[in-house]
Amino acid sequence: MATVEDRKELIQEVLKAYPEKAQKRRSKHLNVKEEGASDCGVKSNKKSVPGVMTTRGCAYAGAKGVVWGPVKDMIHLSHGPVGCGYYSWSGRRNYYVGTTGVDTFGTMQFTSDFQERDIVFGGDKKLAKIIDELEELFPLSQGTTIESECPVGLIGDDIEAVARQKAKETGKPVVPVRCEGFRGVSQSLGHHIANDTVRDWVLPKADEYRKLPEGYEVGDYDVNIIGDYNIGGDAWPSRRLLEAIGLRVICQFSGDGTFNEVVMTPLAKMNLIHCYRSMNYICRFMEEKYGIGWMEYNFFGPTQIAKSLRKIAEQFDETIQTKAEAVIAEHQERMDAIVAKYRPRLEGKTVMMMVGGLRPRHVIPAFEDLGMNVIGTGYEFGHGDDYKRTADYVKEGTVIYDDVSGYEFEELAKELQPDLIAAGIKEKYVFQKMALPFRQMHSWDYSGPYHGYEGFEVFARDMDLAINNPTWGLIKAPWAE
Repeated sequence: MATVEDRKELIQEVLKAYPEKAQKRRSKHLNVKEEGASDCGVKSNKKSVPGVMTTRGCAYAGAKGVVWGPVKDMIHLSHGPVGCGYYSWSGRRNYYVGTTGVDTFGTMQFTSDFQERDIVFGGDKKLAKIIDELEELFPLSQGTTIESECPVGLIGDDIEAVARQKAKETGKPVVPVRCEGFRGVSQSLGHHIANDTVRDWVLPKADEYRKLPEGYEVGDYDVNIIGDYNIGGDAWPSRRLLEAIGLRVICQFSGDGTFNEVVMTPLAKMNLIHCYRSMNYICRFMEEKYGIGWMEYNFFGPTQIAKSLRKIAEQFDETIQTKAEAVIAEHQERMDAIVAKYRPRLEGKTVMMMVGGLRPRHVIPAFEDLGMNVIGTGYEFGHGDDYKRTADYVKEGTVIYDDVSGYEFEELAKELQPDLIAAGIKEKYVFQKMALPFRQMHSWDYSGPYHGYEGFEVFARDMDLAINNPTWGLIKAPWAE
């Protein structure tokens, strides 16, 4: 069995391919979890090494693709060239209920399609005209967000002035999100910027914008789901679980969420945050401004679901605590049956993960519920507090890699020989060509949901299908032929 020292030697061997300066920089981002360590011992949230392939997104991707984009009844306008606009076109499978083009717009593409003349003369007038056209074409939209792309920051378009003027003219919120892709070191800054626009442009006018449902009264059990983007329908089973234990979810921000739900958030008693990395900023602000407490929860796999439900229930009275125990008990038999079905097929299988957001740590217990062992994990754009939280999930000897390069990931996989790679779309076909089973863990590889009890059943089935597919016995990596 490989020791911590063996794994550290492997990392040093992989780093030898780099020039000395790159070795020194990248060595700070690779480590092995040691027994008793309070964190993972890696540097994070630093600029990627030039010339070393990274899988990160940009600030624009974080603001539009993650935080604002799934708010379904607003129009999210990509302000800049069509290329970024095209790649913002709801590729993350943020499911929503509504009529596209009437009262929901998530799968539609809106871009100002910058041309050379816009770079030379500026795009403010074009932006104002587009917002007028959008109001005429889609009068039921609840407002507009403007996500600026790289050229807008370079030429200095005053999107804030346009937003103020158009909000005044239309009577609807127009939110400028200055998230030019070159800002920061990854998409993480885009999350932060988008959170700050909620703080600065939305919540100060919440009382003005808010439309309370008929008969609505503030309740002691009102909560917000924050940072669940409803990928593959994830937020729906999560919401059903919370409602089953007696809580009332007044906002989903932002998967299948509406603008009115965003302005309802200050009325809740607690913010329940699933993706800490992308939404902790607004939760911290609401705690300071409104006194609303917040906590992170994990609804991947029955062990963590039960743990999280109990932790959530502890924040409320005995009524909620009793219902939480009843809900856990209600699902226990079904979860035992799923584990009994799939664990014999997956016991002892090893996994290497590399994803964004919360998944590099939150999914680990779900694998462990199936008898699987995560031997490597890391974030595309994690911060130090993400890795501290990860230390509680990983075992001694787990290889930790921050902003792992394509070369590093491939070489580590060749040596560690995992039974499954769980990463993103950029890595999918590389590892499949290496004859390694793969699951796309950004948007569930066209499957889902994976959250909640019903999601665990889908998760277990998908891991079995990936690993035990007979196809893998019929192919070899090209260099092994």
